[in-house]
Amino acid sequence: MSASMAGMDTASCFHCGEPLPASPVVVRIGDHDHPMCCSGCAAAASWISDAGLDDYYRLRSADGLRVDVADSDFSAWDRADVLAAHARGDERERGITVLVEGIRCAACAWLIGRALSPMPGVVEAEANAVTGRLQLRWQPEKTALSVLLQRLASLGYRPHLATGEATEQARRAERRDLLKRLLVAGLGTVQAMMMAEALYLDFHNTMPVATRDFMRWLCFALSTPVVFYSGQPFLRGMANELRLRRFGMDTLIASSVLIAWAASVLETFRGGPHVWYDAAVMFVLFLLVARYLERMARQRAQAAVDTLARARPALAWRETHDGQSEQVPLHALAIGDIARVRAGDTVPADGILLEAPGEFDEALLSGESRPVLHQPGDTVLAGSLAVNSPARLRVERTGQDTVLSDLVRLVEQAQAQRPQLARVADAIASRFVLGLLLSAVVIAVAWRFHQPDRALEVTLALLIISCPCALSLAIPAALAASHARLASMGVLVLGNEGLDTLARADIIVLDKTGTLSTGRQRIDDIETRGDLDATQVQAIAAALERHSSHPIASAFTSNAGATPLRAGDVTITPGAGLEGRIAGVHYRLGRADFALGPAARVDGDRIWLSRIDNDDTPTALAGFRVGDDLRPCAADAMARLRAQQLELVILSGDGPAAVADVGARLGIADRRARQRPQDKLDAVRALQDEGHVVAMLGDGINDAPVLAGADVSIALGHGAPNAHRAADIVLLGDSLLRVPQTIDIARRCRRVIRQNLAWAAAYNLIALPIAALGLVTPWLAALGMAASSLIVTGNALRLSRSPAVTMARLPSGHEATERAAA
Repeated sequence: MSASMAGMDTASCFHCGEPLPASPVVVRIGDHDHPMCCSGCAAAASWISDAGLDDYYRLRSADGLRVDVADSDFSAWDRADVLAAHARGDERERGITVLVEGIRCAACAWLIGRALSPMPGVVEAEANAVTGRLQLRWQPEKTALSVLLQRLASLGYRPHLATGEATEQARRAERRDLLKRLLVAGLGTVQAMMMAEALYLDFHNTMPVATRDFMRWLCFALSTPVVFYSGQPFLRGMANELRLRRFGMDTLIASSVLIAWAASVLETFRGGPHVWYDAAVMFVLFLLVARYLERMARQRAQAAVDTLARARPALAWRETHDGQSEQVPLHALAIGDIARVRAGDTVPADGILLEAPGEFDEALLSGESRPVLHQPGDTVLAGSLAVNSPARLRVERTGQDTVLSDLVRLVEQAQAQRPQLARVADAIASRFVLGLLLSAVVIAVAWRFHQPDRALEVTLALLIISCPCALSLAIPAALAASHARLASMGVLVLGNEGLDTLARADIIVLDKTGTLSTGRQRIDDIETRGDLDATQVQAIAAALERHSSHPIASAFTSNAGATPLRAGDVTITPGAGLEGRIAGVHYRLGRADFALGPAARVDGDRIWLSRIDNDDTPTALAGFRVGDDLRPCAADAMARLRAQQLELVILSGDGPAAVADVGARLGIADRRARQRPQDKLDAVRALQDEGHVVAMLGDGINDAPVLAGADVSIALGHGAPNAHRAADIVLLGDSLLRVPQTIDIARRCRRVIRQNLAWAAAYNLIALPIAALGLVTPWLAALGMAASSLIVTGNALRLSRSPAVTMARLPSGHEATERAAA
């Protein structure tokens, strides 16, 4: 290292791009000195330079991550139970898939491969810049996995375990298989086209017959692997369709390819005037390209969900009874355990934050670009990252019961279903194929009488050019691209009709507590009645509310005291309140008409606690005034929804005063208070009876019925699991700005689908008569059909690249949310 700073750019760290301290560390790379922000980045840059890999800095298109040398203990990855669950192979050679945080460009993948490959015992180290995954194979007797990961971390790349190795291998095998078929098709098609071009250029039939036949046999040799190896997916698809006795796109594709190839072989044997090897191989190649693009769009839609499901720690730190810590496998955590999360580690399970506030990076869950501050008593979800300080959590949900696992299951179920639009398109395509086959027979007979030597050529061109690939791709490609874009924003589409219905919605019904407001309830005022003081009535209320998952319960339970009371026989009446027994005394807590009876003349905006005497007579003990803050982005989100010509309605179970205040602050005139779940559902059905398409946005347990009853429903990710199951779309983050963004994407998806369907229909209307008149050759037909499919796929892929909406400049408090969402 050099102490000289002369002639250096001192604005930011040369390795990670972060601001420099007053006294940066200086590293000499090549002939120049470069400033580094910390010893970690300096060590990484020095190693890269000493290893002769400083081309990384020339090739990279983005700065690296800051290197944290303090958090690099990977010894737990060498445990037998971890390797058994996540690695493949045996003691002689093992393989593992690692999710690598910090891969930002191809240069990062290049550097990782060059850094790990020379290490003892490494058989393969292949990083993928697109997927962020590292495929690692090593010999355990020569080196430990932790040593390899230590080298990775020393360069600024943080590894995470990718679970579900069988799924990883299956997808990897599928991708490689498709790429191999594409490679064979590409090489075979190029070579076959060269031979076919020479045959086409023999306009005056001057080529010797022996030369012509030799070139045809070369075309046969080149085209056969393309037809039967590269085209195997279509041949297998045709076999399945025929077994099910239905005509589909694969039947038309495979039959066209086989007819072109078989007719060409026959003409080659008998020395006929024409062969069509070029049409067969071009057809296969272009269709494989279109299928590959569509599959990549689908994989991008699944990638965010895969990352959610897999970037969880294999091990967790659990607090023992004597206050010490022990490291245990994730499945060993139980509800009620105290989990310790070190700074920089991933939260292993859903839990309640204890003792001190902490910042958690939830980018993996919600796309938020900056850490989110959580207070003691807040729920912290599995998959988030403790940023600057350690945390202690009381485990509430583990394993497959976490909110994250629940959402992943729902998404997988939704993706297994085909939307109604796609099913309609498939039905149309199936009927079109049957009609096309019948038309081909008629055209073949007509040309047989008109010009027998061109009958086969024209029929082939007709079958190829009119293949309804674009029609079948029009909807799935657009939906896959839209889902990919939404998933990158932290929006999961669970219902298979959700996006299409959301695009048609004209009214949004909104819950207040936990949706428009933060959901962090507080008690602003207590009016006591009787002989109990404020502390006593609050303890009773807390004991009852501890059995509720409603957002308002946190206002009571957060101040329950050191020795909380215990309630039994608790019964919850949704939308009204709850009741139970404490030390043999019967209490009710909730709305005034529930706790005190419909004739009670009290402040209806308060939550009332009553004691129920033996004769079932309620006695008022206290009235609680509960407050809640609006979400910082609520006003901006509502303004953008109105700009999208949507009518807004608030349906809340809160009192009239609280609902009126929120409605006035957000500019929503139609607001209804004291709405029970049935009242909300009745209001939504009344709007639907008027012809409106209703979208519902809510989060709590009481919202599940109306979420299910709305035409399309959106639930917040932190809400109750049954609300997720009733919803079509789940927002993983807390930003309501994602609602207008999602609507914008849904509307653009609908437009793209219409454009694709219009193009597919227009193309076939034009192409059919042109082919029937014999104006195109089979290879031109293959080119036209493939171009049509690629246009449809390319148009759909625009949805995954375009920004959702143009965001105006917001106050600084919203900047992180906006950057993540847009």
